Amino acid sequence: MQSHYDAQLKDTVRYLGKTLGQTIKAQLGNDWLEKIEKVRLDGRASFKGDTDCSKNLKETFKTMSDSELLVVARAFAQFLNLGNIAEQEYNAGLDVDASIDSLFSHLDKAELSALEVEEAVAKLDIDLVLTAHPTEVFRRTLIHKHKELAYCLKSIHHEQLSDTERGRLETRIADLISQAWHTEEIRSVRPTPVDEARWGFSVIENSLWDAVPEFLRDLDERLQHDYSVKLPIDAAPIHFSSWMGGDRDGNPFVTAKVTEEVLLLARRRAAKLLTMDLDRLQVELSMNDCNDELKAAVGEQYEPYRALLRPLVKRCADTRDGIYDFFNGRPYDTNEWISSNDELLEPLLMCYRSLCESGLEVTANGMLLDTIRRVKCFGVHLLRLDVRQDSQRHADVLSEVTRYLGLGDYAHWNEADKQAFLLRELSSKRPLFPRCWEPSEDVKEVLDTCKVIASHSKHGFGIYTISMASEASDVMAVQLLLQEMGVDWPMPVAPLFETLDDLNNSPIVMRKLLSIDWYRGYIQGKQFVMIGYSDSAKDAGAIAAGWAQYESQEALVALAEEFDIKLTLFHGRGGTIGRGGLPAHAAIHSQPPGSLDGGFRVTEQGETIRYKFGMPLLAKRSLGIYTSAIIEAMLFPPPAPKDEWRELMKAMAAKGRDFYRGVVRQDPEFVPYFRVATPEQELGKLPLGSRPAKRKPTGGIESLRAIPWIFAWAQTRLVLPAWLGSMKAIEAVRQEGNHEKLQEMRENWPFFQSRLSMLDMVFQKADPRISAEYDDRLVPDELKHFGEGLRAELQEAIKLQLDINGQADIMEADPQGKESMNIRAQYLEPLHFLQIELLSRLRQLEDDEHDATLDKAMMVAISGIAIGMRNTG
Repeated sequence: MQSHYDAQLKDTVRYLGKTLGQTIKAQLGNDWLEKIEKVRLDGRASFKGDTDCSKNLKETFKTMSDSELLVVARAFAQFLNLGNIAEQEYNAGLDVDASIDSLFSHLDKAELSALEVEEAVAKLDIDLVLTAHPTEVFRRTLIHKHKELAYCLKSIHHEQLSDTERGRLETRIADLISQAWHTEEIRSVRPTPVDEARWGFSVIENSLWDAVPEFLRDLDERLQHDYSVKLPIDAAPIHFSSWMGGDRDGNPFVTAKVTEEVLLLARRRAAKLLTMDLDRLQVELSMNDCNDELKAAVGEQYEPYRALLRPLVKRCADTRDGIYDFFNGRPYDTNEWISSNDELLEPLLMCYRSLCESGLEVTANGMLLDTIRRVKCFGVHLLRLDVRQDSQRHADVLSEVTRYLGLGDYAHWNEADKQAFLLRELSSKRPLFPRCWEPSEDVKEVLDTCKVIASHSKHGFGIYTISMASEASDVMAVQLLLQEMGVDWPMPVAPLFETLDDLNNSPIVMRKLLSIDWYRGYIQGKQFVMIGYSDSAKDAGAIAAGWAQYESQEALVALAEEFDIKLTLFHGRGGTIGRGGLPAHAAIHSQPPGSLDGGFRVTEQGETIRYKFGMPLLAKRSLGIYTSAIIEAMLFPPPAPKDEWRELMKAMAAKGRDFYRGVVRQDPEFVPYFRVATPEQELGKLPLGSRPAKRKPTGGIESLRAIPWIFAWAQTRLVLPAWLGSMKAIEAVRQEGNHEKLQEMRENWPFFQSRLSMLDMVFQKADPRISAEYDDRLVPDELKHFGEGLRAELQEAIKLQLDINGQADIMEADPQGKESMNIRAQYLEPLHFLQIELLSRLRQLEDDEHDATLDKAMMVAISGIAIGMRNTG
């Protein structure tokens, strides 16, 4: 029986598709509309297994010109976008409060006291780190149109409308779809890091600025209603950081100058938003009644609240305008800029206390409370900028200066000598860097970044993350460089453990650091450690990486307890399964016990930011999911694994690693197959993000970033990195007589449940039939057997998954999620066949040949498939 969800969503998708069809007809004529409709029908039948229709698609695309292929690619990419918007709008309005309802239901059943709940809420510390996506291709102008379209769909579905009102909404929907169709959907040039940062600011302005105080209001009301617990008015359980403009790991376009520009642009955007909020607030707070505290602050004023707020409005406006003047070369005075949250909070809280004492609590808890919570969450800096750099770049600075000073080459010293040198310099009262020293350009850039940190408020920064960290000296080196460049506050420095070896060695590295008296003094009882998901999976396969991440976190939590420090684990997850992506609730509940006690910090990337936070209702829903999952995990922590589960997991991880590396690293045919069977080579040539696809431009597959690595496999629907070796490893230990233990783990251990749940989603997105079509057209005969072998393993893995889960079909436990994927899959079908045709044509060009139409059509096809898959890399 078809659910209401399926029926309403399908009706909306059909309606939007029909409207897009009318737009295409108006521009290109009825013949074109009939062509696209024929492709759509063949695509749907092909998806359902009609091989004749699959042949029709191939023949149709072979006979089309390059420009005609571009039109078809645009039509289906746009349609998939509309389908996603329809689903997002539906989900945003569907059980927005369900996660919070579920949380309070669990709390009630557990018969927890008000004090226990209050303590858990007080410990909430959710830091969502917005990051750019190297394969995010969407332009901001289309994101705005899609937000408007979602608002129209919400109105048409959820409001009582007259015929006239409905007609106006339908006209507006048609207008927005027409605007989108006539807008270039793909950037013609690669975005800059500043462009990416502005995109992040827009997500805050258009969605999160409203969603955060609304969500906190809802949470506060439930706490008061159910437990008589009041959320403190200045509570900040949720806040936001960013890597956009600060992540320079392998991105030569993120410079010290860019970081400074992004910091100032963020302050300007915050000042703009706060000016509007405070201006509205002073209009509202027109009353005369106030307490003695406020009267003492403003004197005998007829409208005391306005008297207190008016200077704040001016300072925020002066900040906004002053930064604009700075960028345009006009005179400015930084003394007039607002520089700290306290400058706003103190007067706002004074207003709040006065209103409450004057019998105006209802007014105090209205717009004023929302503004206080925005200041606590976003503040005058909007978000906190992280800085990330590769450990080798810091080592290069020290090598250059030690050689200049005649001390030898830091790079050639052993770890003990490095640590001894760093400790001496960190404790020294004299500068390390001589005045007359002229560093190389790369070294100067690292030092300039540290100078930018020193010249701005510490409240504008999050943490300094070191990628490829493998030794204690990697962390101490950054602390020395920051100190030498004038950073006079203990900026948190987080090692990023991302390869399998680094994850396994992370407890040893952190023990060395925490055993140093100077270091413990520096961190002041608070340590951040970043856990890498994408690179570890690329290195060793999903199951080995997952277990290494779990064991690493377990050991780090125990170490933090031993040294009595607060540990915040920073999860470098992507949105995709191959990069650690899981539904937030499942991801949080699969963490080791105690791993959330120091707060929760996680990256949110590119397209997942749009899907989770792109609209206020979606954002409220996502914040509810995170909050409820973390509170539940703190109050009802998952069980520690039994020793026998742990041993079995170790065996599976080792086997999974060997199976995965046996294909990816050791088989000489793997790289040649990868290059021709996927659009990996074409991806690197397209302006899809500010960051290069490789850390080293001349490197091979080992230097390929994890994101484009996964993106390439997702495009062909083999989704290889997310499953290769995993089920084979599970089956190997099952065949050794461990069937009952595996069933026990599946039923009772959230971590193992999450592994199987991830594979369920992977196998729904994978399609061996589509992968075979890429091979048939693009892979030379001598390599075709390689793809056949991978697809045979995939089919076997799917069978094993069903057997272990006792399922008849993939995603049996989530029919709604499965239907959502299937709705998009039938519209993805033509785009895959079209991309195969485009790849064939592009590869027939000479090395020095260039075809702008083919390139554009390829970008649109890549974008469309990524949209339909609901993930890129």
